Amino acid sequence: MKLRNAKISDVEAIHGLVSSYAERDRMLFRSMADIYENLQTFTVAEADGAIVGCCALEIIWADLAEIKSLAVDQANKEQGIGRLLVAAAVEQAGRLDVPRVFALTLEPEFFEKLGFEMVEKDALPMKVWSDCARCPKQENCDEIAVIKAVLRDA
Repeated sequence: MKLRNAKISDVEAIHGLVSSYAERDRMLFRSMADIYENLQTFTVAEADGAIVGCCALEIIWADLAEIKSLAVDQANKEQGIGRLLVAAAVEQAGRLDVPRVFALTLEPEFFEKLGFEMVEKDALPMKVWSDCARCPKQENCDEIAVIKAVLRDA
């Protein structure tokens, strides 16, 4: 298995992975157009020529980036792919000199194992909540905010 930057030919697979979680109410849906527009933010995990995981890193501001659309194919769960994708996103944030990375998640324990800490959602800047406008759970958000300080490259 290898991690690499996403490319145009990966969009359908990314869309399928994200949609499989969105259909189970585990993450926000992303349209094909949204994935194309944000393709450069995605890293994919590829095994035997197939995309088995994806993760996006979106820069929010000078001091903050968000891990989004972390999805691993159900047949490949429990193989450490999610952990590798998150580590790659955190490393990318470090290369960009972004000091903190956060995620909004329904699985905070997963992120805590990777060194993230739970924080109150209102501790994050308002810019973080731009996706909330299209979320069906706006008023009853059940996601938990987790954040991690990033080690910067020297």
